[in-house]
Amino acid sequence: MWTLAWRNVWRRRSRSLVTVGVVGSVVFFTLVFFAFTEATKTGMFQVLTEESGHLLITSATAKEARDFDATLIREAAAVEAAIARELPGALVARALDVPALVSGETRSRGVRLTGIEHDAALRERFQERHLVSGRLPAPESLDEIALGAALARALRVELGDLVYVFAPGTEGWGAAAYVLVGLLQFPQSSADVQAAVLSLVGAQELAAPGAASRFEIHLPAGREALVEARVKDAKDRLATAFGDSVSVEDWREASPDLAALLDLMDPVMTIFAAFLFILAGLFVVNTVYLGLVERIREFGVIIAVGADRWRVMRMVLSESLVLVLTGTAFGLAFAGALVAGLSGGFSIPGMEEIMEEFGLPAVLYPSVTAGQVVTTMAFAVGVALLAALWPAWKAGRLQPVEAMRHVA
Repeated sequence: MWTLAWRNVWRRRSRSLVTVGVVGSVVFFTLVFFAFTEATKTGMFQVLTEESGHLLITSATAKEARDFDATLIREAAAVEAAIARELPGALVARALDVPALVSGETRSRGVRLTGIEHDAALRERFQERHLVSGRLPAPESLDEIALGAALARALRVELGDLVYVFAPGTEGWGAAAYVLVGLLQFPQSSADVQAAVLSLVGAQELAAPGAASRFEIHLPAGREALVEARVKDAKDRLATAFGDSVSVEDWREASPDLAALLDLMDPVMTIFAAFLFILAGLFVVNTVYLGLVERIREFGVIIAVGADRWRVMRMVLSESLVLVLTGTAFGLAFAGALVAGLSGGFSIPGMEEIMEEFGLPAVLYPSVTAGQVVTTMAFAVGVALLAALWPAWKAGRLQPVEAMRHVA
């Protein structure tokens, strides 16, 4: 049956080649789109977790807080000790967020001032990504500040100038003068014009001695699925250790909008692939039906000499499968070669700033999962069968005498 189907398919070589090419192109582009979707998801996950951590610890009342006091974790040292005990090897960023007014000599702006203390690796990463001039405030400094470049321009201050900070209603000094030692830049312009960074001890002296607003926990890097498993385990351990004293959220709970967007990308791509295969199916229907019309007399003879109608229908279905599977094989081969070639990472020259604006890294790493390959092949086989149903049904209903008199 398969040998006969193969020979029949290539009777009209040019038409079959066009159909095979269309199916192969659909398979190729489907897998490439899946690969770039995975690269985008992985990139967004990487940027998000590198920026804000895999786990976030905040005050139990932080989400409903209406005043500064309710956002504070008072026993910050005890929380940090518990993190070190439960998650050895994890990197931690400790932060104190303070609503404040920052002023130069003539201008002022409302900001969300952040006192932050990074582990060494996180501090180096933050500096590489965001520091554009000068340096970060020293970890033990009480009188140094770094501002977003846009904020510094708005205040008309430069490196070495004094910057005045006012934090009324807090528990520390409430007001202080700092030397501007660094300029920062962030992808989002809204962050750039509101960024003001002190050392953690400096912010504590200003607003809340010994306290912190949040702890960002960064787990060791790895494949997204493995990291997700480690995140769940780490969250469970911390939740057990802390009870209800603080809130422990994973990156999905901390950024639900982005998590929903990432979860939506695969279903959207699957629907898009289905539309592509529907278009390919129209070509398959055309090829199989024209082949049927040209060979009606042959089918009449086959039925007349004893072939049952189901056998005739299986012949038509086999020809459709041969066409589609041949195209699928070529599509898989070319797509696999392209994805393998780019899996080591690629970047688009001149697009770095745009990608950063959309929360993507400069280098993307395409990949496809076994499930995506299976989905693509299932679409291909489904198209082959569905596209051949009507021609096969027509072939099975042929009357031998009328079919043998037919002239194409």
